[in-house]
Amino acid sequence: MSKIYKVLTGLILASLILAACAPAATEEPVEPGLASFTDNPWTNGEDLSGTTVIVFGAFADEEASRFEEAMAPFEEATGIEVTYEGSQSFETVIVTKIEGGDPPDLAGFPQPGLMAQFASDAVDITSMTDMGTLQNQYAQSWLDMATIDGKMVGIWHRATIKSLVWYPPAAFASAGYEIPANWEDMIALSDKMVADGHTPWYGPMESGPATGWVGTDWIEDIMLRTTSLENYDMWTTGELPFSSPEVKRAWELMGQILLNDDYVFGGTTTTLTASFFDSGKPLLEDPPDAFLVHQGSAMAGWLDPIPTVGPEGQLNFFGFPSIDSEYGTPALVAGDIYSVFNDRPEVRALVRYMITSESLESWIKTGGILSPHKDIANNLDWFPTADRVAMEILLNAGDNVRFDGGDLMPQAVGQGTFWTGVVDYINGGDLDTILADIDASWPR
Repeated sequence: MSKIYKVLTGLILASLILAACAPAATEEPVEPGLASFTDNPWTNGEDLSGTTVIVFGAFADEEASRFEEAMAPFEEATGIEVTYEGSQSFETVIVTKIEGGDPPDLAGFPQPGLMAQFASDAVDITSMTDMGTLQNQYAQSWLDMATIDGKMVGIWHRATIKSLVWYPPAAFASAGYEIPANWEDMIALSDKMVADGHTPWYGPMESGPATGWVGTDWIEDIMLRTTSLENYDMWTTGELPFSSPEVKRAWELMGQILLNDDYVFGGTTTTLTASFFDSGKPLLEDPPDAFLVHQGSAMAGWLDPIPTVGPEGQLNFFGFPSIDSEYGTPALVAGDIYSVFNDRPEVRALVRYMITSESLESWIKTGGILSPHKDIANNLDWFPTADRVAMEILLNAGDNVRFDGGDLMPQAVGQGTFWTGVVDYINGGDLDTILADIDASWPR
């Protein structure tokens, strides 16, 4: 045996003996989900783990927690960290961030009118995901509402529907009342309630400096039922003035209800001094102090304790009825639109996730929100019963969906003279003067 072979043999034997005597090796722990960082629908097979996407928005506290929970499946599947930063001064801070050259990766705008100011800074969404995918995920009306001068500047995430009328189902049925099929029926129902000794409506609008926005929702819903969607769009961009016959009629129809002290619990004084957060309270009294409230799908969540909602619940709702039958019952909505300001692979991945209803699953299950995504039709069982009915109303509207008009207008109008004009009108101001003043306030 050669010397080299003897040495090698000795070394091998020694290593085997040491290995036998050594404690058993333990495997390094593997981070959960690590193997799947490339096995997901959003990163296109790339491993983007360890990267971070910053999202800046207007909601905080509980809503911020709900958003973070909704992002958790994406983070687990991709290894991408989604950091949410919320501010109740969003409208001011986002301007500072963008104009200062330090925009977030995504910004969630509750008011598309503000988003429009930064359309030139935003990344075109169609450069991040193809139009076919977007059309599969959103009705055309949602895509149109995200497009400015041919550029898609945002993606829609959570939504609410405003075109609802709430009522107390047990008291309603006990009195023999029926859901109105149209505006004439709703006025006739209101008259019957008055004749029966009841007060039909409650319309509280107090909201600090935003007092009046409740009335703007009335006007917008009425506009959608008394003129074309094209006219509505022209109105929100300033091409159809407030003083036009179409817009003036919407104000007058709102006044048919809210200026009638026989119709409204507490009269016009209470309308302007009672908080909108208490919209549902008179309906819960026994007997009800009022039977009808025009408010959005989030209303029940404002009450403490939160009432049961549905045909057998403490509260229920029906869709705001048609007025002129040719225009049907379009859906008036609100929601968050997210613009992208930094184009990186991990940001693109998050966009692909957020255009699916999956990105809202946990939030939907907690209640109080709807989804703008088409694929939610396959997951209606996620919703609590009442939200599911509201979601079906929104889905049935199809392309006949429009965003809150005031939120599409320049801030000086939509969050300024439109609100104050409603207050002046409820206070008995001259309508022609109010409408002319709003027109004069439009930035030119």
